[in-house]
Parts: sequence; C-alpha cells; structure tokens
Amino acid sequence: MTNCDKCRFRTLYDKKPQSILGRLWRWHIGWCPGWKFYVNSLPDDERRLVLEKYNIQKVLNRIRM
Repeated sequence: MTNCDKCRFRTLYDKKPQSILGRLWRWHIGWCPGWKFYVNSLPDDERRLVLEKYNIQKVLNRIRM
C-alpha cells in the first residue's frame, strides 16, 4: 500500500507546480513503482481523472487504445 494520495510533495505540486519540490515530485512519478501501483489500484474512472489531472499522456494513450 502506498501513501501517494496523502503525499506531501504531491500537495506541494498541486499548490505550486513550478516550485522545485513540485517539479521534483512530477519527475519522480515517471519512474516510481509506488506511484504506478497506486494509479493501477484506482478504479478506472478515478484513474483516468488522476492521469488527466497530472497530464500523464503515456498512460492515457494506452488506456484510450
């Protein structure tokens, strides 16, 4: 189980995406196995919303196919 939904860095990204810590979080989710597990554990509708919110095109394109 991950704490991605309560992650402090994710909250910082939501408030100030261009901050150093916000950009670090955004880079981090590109390879983090915990984030991938978290996203895959979400129901389909909620997963799509999270992926769209954070503009994660790679996964969104796979879902749309």
